[in-house]
Amino acid sequence: MDNRYGLIVATDVRAPGYDAERDVAVSMLQTLAPRARRRTLGADTGYDSAALVAGARACGVTPHVAQNMHARKLTSAIDDRTTRHAGYAISQMKRKLVEEAFGWGKTIGGLRKLYHRGHASVRWLFAFTNAAYNLVRMRTLIRVGVAT
Repeated sequence: MDNRYGLIVATDVRAPGYDAERDVAVSMLQTLAPRARRRTLGADTGYDSAALVAGARACGVTPHVAQNMHARKLTSAIDDRTTRHAGYAISQMKRKLVEEAFGWGKTIGGLRKLYHRGHASVRWLFAFTNAAYNLVRMRTLIRVGVAT
């Protein structure tokens, strides 16, 4: 998701697994074209793993992942060289845009209870719902005069 306007940039549907979301995140980062300005990846505590952080840095992306500092795990893969920057705090605030998109997809887009079966159908429906969300989001941005 784009942090500036809250538009969904890419989607992917995979089989569930313990590391599935983190693996997909790294594979989606690898598909991005390199650019002069460094990208950031904002994510919640579920993505705080050494593999994701190393994969993101290998792709030239700064991981702005929330630190998982629970009682069972006293160390985080995100260190002070990342959290000390002002951009880290901004990325943590922008994380809620992703949750808004998922909420819209479940309440309006029909993703709460899928009537489609099979990987191809679910993948298509998820991409279509997110494209519809982008259209609604762009309409809102144009109305308030943010994106012209």
